[in-house]
Amino acid sequence: MTAPTTTAVRKGGRWIEQWDPEDERFWREKGERIATRNLVFSILSEHIGFSIWSLWSVMVLFMGPEYGVDAAGKFFLVAMPTLVGAVLRVPYTFAVARFGGRNWTVISAGLLLVPAVVAAVVMEPGTSYTTFMVVAALTGVGGGNFASSMTNINSFYPLRKKGWALGLNAGGGNIGVPVIQLIGLLVIGTAGAAQPRLVLAVYIPLIVVAMVLSALFMDNLAPVRNDSGAAKEAARDAHTWIMSLLYIGTFGSFIGYSFAFGLVLQNQFDRTPLQAASLTFIGPLLGSLIRPVGGRLADTHGGARITLWNFAAMAAATLVVVYASAQKSLSVFLLGFIALFVLSGLGNGSTFKMIPGIFQAKAVARGLTGEAAASYGRRLSGAAMGLIGAVGALGGLGINLAFRESFASAHSGTPAFVSFLAFYALCSAVTWAVYLRGARPAPAPATGPDTHDARSERQPAYADV
Repeated sequence: MTAPTTTAVRKGGRWIEQWDPEDERFWREKGERIATRNLVFSILSEHIGFSIWSLWSVMVLFMGPEYGVDAAGKFFLVAMPTLVGAVLRVPYTFAVARFGGRNWTVISAGLLLVPAVVAAVVMEPGTSYTTFMVVAALTGVGGGNFASSMTNINSFYPLRKKGWALGLNAGGGNIGVPVIQLIGLLVIGTAGAAQPRLVLAVYIPLIVVAMVLSALFMDNLAPVRNDSGAAKEAARDAHTWIMSLLYIGTFGSFIGYSFAFGLVLQNQFDRTPLQAASLTFIGPLLGSLIRPVGGRLADTHGGARITLWNFAAMAAATLVVVYASAQKSLSVFLLGFIALFVLSGLGNGSTFKMIPGIFQAKAVARGLTGEAAASYGRRLSGAAMGLIGAVGALGGLGINLAFRESFASAHSGTPAFVSFLAFYALCSAVTWAVYLRGARPAPAPATGPDTHDARSERQPAYADV
């Protein structure tokens, strides 16, 4: 019998007391409609969060010689939000259960006002580099939004829908990167490079709108509770750290390249701020749009298979970029670099689909079935997502620091790209060795009296994660 869904006013917000998305009747009659509504407004808030997180990838394009910041300083400036955002992803993950998904979405959206307003105050020549660094660090709150949003939406959807739903949620958020870059291009192209505050004038009202809409239309799930045991178990599980490595290769690449693209164009190909801004949004836009496709392909063909081929393709695209850097060919460089963005977006969708699948497979191997297996998978995957998202975001920091060192020592990004090539080769090898070598489809559920004992002795089968 399907448990009824009731909404009660508790702790100052809208709370759904019972939630069972794996029950197909419940999902068809009530669950899908509620989950879709929450997904829409989660995407809106996360979208603006990503825009604020990547704010300084745009602000540095406004910083001409009068600001007194060199190329190495700018790479470090755009790396700071990545570091802070990665660290914040861990507490943001647990905030959903502590405050409720809807309530925390409102709070986390409101926190975006702090870096936006402060940046509008300090963004002018004569401001010290230390001040810029502190303000850039504040934008890290936008990076934390991703973890809480993904954890929240993961709880709303059944396993069979997670790849598509998480892909839409993340892809809609990721689009915040190219959108703010497009707004920066519009400002530079119309008002000039001396008007960075106009970008903030657009986003401050949007943050308020996101807060209001989240408060009006989102829900909290009462069954979602912080589980310190799940967090510890996820941290002890080797797959959490293996997936963190793979997510460094996909999401770390996406966010790192998004923040660095404009600076690379300016320093390696002598593009003006307007010329750089006219190109920087293309890669992040395509990478964001294709993320749900990565999730859908993973739902159909298995996340591990898609991830393996994706890393192989990223390695090939990096070879193109290395060649173009050596030949100083802007057109070939753009082709390879934009391909990297597209592939990183595709891999973002497939790797995040793998996480709930891995823990579901572990539950089945332990002899769990039905809702017990689904509950175990949700419990562990929800806890793991925060850790994986945090470590993955540190890849963006690594990319910007690699570019900083590469341009400082070789006056070119080529050495950095060579190191990225080696890392993608490592990720390909790990994906094959852990999730595909000798993999077999998960066995059909057994029905005899010895079901638990037989299945508990099996190793998890990851062919379809």
